[in-house]
Amino acid sequence: MSRQIVAADIGGTHARFALATLDGGRVATLDEPVTLKTADHGSFQLAWEEFGRRVGAPLPAALAISFAGPVGGELLKLTNNPWVIRPALIPEKLGATDYVVVNDFGAVAHAVAAFERDAYLHLCGPDEPLPAEGMITILGPGTGLGVAGLLRKDGSYQVIETEGGHVDFAPLDALEDRILVELRRSFRRVSVERILSGRGLMNLYEALAAIEGRPAAIHDEKELWGAALAGSDSLAAAALDRFCLTLGAVAGDLALAQGAAAVAIGGGLGFRLKDHLPRSGFRDRFIAKGRFERRMDGLPVKLITHPQPGLFGAAAAFAKAFPC
Repeated sequence: MSRQIVAADIGGTHARFALATLDGGRVATLDEPVTLKTADHGSFQLAWEEFGRRVGAPLPAALAISFAGPVGGELLKLTNNPWVIRPALIPEKLGATDYVVVNDFGAVAHAVAAFERDAYLHLCGPDEPLPAEGMITILGPGTGLGVAGLLRKDGSYQVIETEGGHVDFAPLDALEDRILVELRRSFRRVSVERILSGRGLMNLYEALAAIEGRPAAIHDEKELWGAALAGSDSLAAAALDRFCLTLGAVAGDLALAQGAAAVAIGGGLGFRLKDHLPRSGFRDRFIAKGRFERRMDGLPVKLITHPQPGLFGAAAAFAKAFPC
């Protein structure tokens, strides 16, 4: 029996909504999403109503939310967004009698559990599918740094939602020692998210400018990312190199911490780096774990290429919670 639901992916900058059809406990279809800027709407309810206006028809009484922040308790606050969500009021305010709320990278983990092999680009390690048994570490840079775990066992799976993006940044060479000193001028505590995020590239760029004794000529994040990916500005390119090195190091650390058998990288910025990561220092940093280097080199590392893993994963989480 099929069922239609609304899937929502709420991040720090954008809120994405789409209608999804579930059939046989899986996501059968996911419509083209409607993307709204969170800054343009005062609350989740107002954004929901705008989505309903754009659909032009009554919305289903079933909702799956991917939420960029810790999930649990009576009041949910987004990490990089002023909205708050009160799950107990969802039926009253939105008319959704059935609903699930999952952490944003918890949703990505649900998506990884359901994706086929063609939803990934191979980055490093053995070129084989993600394992059917064991732990898969999932992480990705976007507005922040999302981290989750997917444990597959006996034909089923469990998602472990985390706030692993807020662990401490650990410099691995003399230049990163100096970068950390510069970042501490602005931040009392430097987490890996201060580097591995949209704003993180700007933090790296400004730190490198200070170290070089050069002016930081680019002040817009979008312009900086464009210059870094194009290689048109040497300082921006150097910042991107450091970004990729740090992503590799952190991905390896998290895989070790979680006892992972594989790694999947997502996030909006992860996908933007699909052409850059394979030729960066990502792999070298990922496997550089001393006595565990051989083990690390044996882990498949994939980049998620599905355009909407958050929405797909939220729908997949609903399908798991309310099998039809």
